[in-house]
Amino acid sequence: MAGTRRLQDPLAYEKRFWSRGVLRVAGVDEAGRGPLAGPVVAAAVILRPGVAVPGARDSKALGASRRRALVADILDKAACVGLGAASVREIERHNILGATRLAMGRALARLAEPPEHVVVDGLWMRDLGWEHEGVVGADRSIHTVACASILAKVVRDSLMERLARRYPGYGWDRNMGYPTPEHRRALRHLGPTPHHRRTFGEVQGFFAF
Repeated sequence: MAGTRRLQDPLAYEKRFWSRGVLRVAGVDEAGRGPLAGPVVAAAVILRPGVAVPGARDSKALGASRRRALVADILDKAACVGLGAASVREIERHNILGATRLAMGRALARLAEPPEHVVVDGLWMRDLGWEHEGVVGADRSIHTVACASILAKVVRDSLMERLARRYPGYGWDRNMGYPTPEHRRALRHLGPTPHHRRTFGEVQGFFAF
């Protein structure tokens, strides 16, 4: 109708493949590239054809409680999901891009069914180990990737909340390891932990190499 705005189909990207008989479309995203501490976590999600998760969108646009509530829906509606992580030591050994690639590859390898098409949030990644398409902003425009972004974020946040109990004072249950003023002050006053990324510029000076 004139003067009205048609709502975007959240499954528009996936339907391009489903209509050609490519049913296992895996969306992949990560959480934790920017923090000063903790692992990077990736998730891969394959949705059942024609099935969307109402309310699922880029995890950064959702509050923590909403993300946690959506995880149950994602797990219920997905054909399968896979999770992968790369440790702080792997981040130091391979740099954050290499570690992200490791985490994403592990998430894909843990899918119960092999994907027929893989789409990754961001640029195409060399040596991922899987044929894939890279789409910048895919967590905002591709439903399976949005679901993966939520799952990766919730899992990583849960890990950081657990680490916060072991290493009080850094506020990891609130800042999730990101370089907030609170986290920076704690680094100055308490020094680094084994979970800090010593190759990151803001952390390097606190380690004796």
